Amino acid sequence: MATLQETIEVDVPVSTAYNQWTQFESFPEFMKGVESVEQIDETSLHFRTDIAGVRREYNAQITEQLPDRRIAWVSTDKPRNAGEVTFESLGPEHSRVTVAVEWEPEGLVEKAGSAVGAVSHRISADLKRFKHFIESRGIETGAWRSAVDHGEVEETEEEAGFAANAPAHHAHLHHASPQPPHAPTPSPQRPAGVDPFIDDAEPSDPN
Repeated sequence: MATLQETIEVDVPVSTAYNQWTQFESFPEFMKGVESVEQIDETSLHFRTDIAGVRREYNAQITEQLPDRRIAWVSTDKPRNAGEVTFESLGPEHSRVTVAVEWEPEGLVEKAGSAVGAVSHRISADLKRFKHFIESRGIETGAWRSAVDHGEVEETEEEAGFAANAPAHHAHLHHASPQPPHAPTPSPQRPAGVDPFIDDAEPSDPN
């Protein structure tokens, strides 16, 4: 297994950085090697990637998720990979994001040392695009604040407090029309389906 780690500091609160990473289907907005991510259920994802000239499709499982601190995953089929994103607060408006990835190269191209370097460069470039993406917005596209432990979803204290204080009619409506897991939640300041901050053009490579 090859192990890679990259870190970047971003000028947003740690909760904003974390919340954006819970929006998995938005990954193609700032991950050039990710063509698409489909949210199958609360902890299951389907990836389509093109990294170092190698195109892949695979499923992944979110194994651990701790709000504002950590998201970990593992692939459930080939190519074998696993990793985690950790979040550290450096102040009210400043945080550190670290991505650590373990992957099992397949074939001569992926096993070459140059391929490992290419993947490392891609992770670094994607983090720079994430920094530009979230700092230019100043707000996440959505948030999912549940915790995940060993692949099982657990209610966090903040969610439990919200449910306890929610009016009865609001709770009824929530169960009648649930939001899709991890679906982007529009800010109250702007209408649903309209995001003036996202440019449909492919972001330029910082490198």
